Amino acid sequence: MAASGHNATGRGKTVPEILGLAFGAIYLLVGIVGFFVTGFDDFFAHNTEEKLLGIFEINGMHNVVHILIGIAGLVLSRTLSGARTYGWLLAVGYGAAFIYGLLAIGKDWDFLSINGADNVLHIATAIVGLVIALLPVRNAVDNRR
Repeated sequence: MAASGHNATGRGKTVPEILGLAFGAIYLLVGIVGFFVTGFDDFFAHNTEEKLLGIFEINGMHNVVHILIGIAGLVLSRTLSGARTYGWLLAVGYGAAFIYGLLAIGKDWDFLSINGADNVLHIATAIVGLVIALLPVRNAVDNRR
């Protein structure tokens, strides 16, 4: 039914579900493409200077995190309650990643190879997570009977 624009309950997809699926697909793609930049060696290198889109510093572990976040979005966002859960996962997880990035940039223990551009993207993703988690959804009445 997903191909018809309906969720698991048979109703049309809500905005949180669509956002969750979209961000899940984007993060999965970013994680996969990231391996074309970093390869598969030295997963926890810091200050790699390997950048996605020329600005976002990444390493192998950073790519794995993106892939896991992407898969979670695709799996959870099939229902409204799952999309809300994914929204909270993004909000809390990327809020924590933002704080980690503030502390870790330039440090030898930065196992995700974070830079300033990553931090901006992480806080933006946390905000999107809040939108997914909290956006009101109207319950439409089906008049097709």
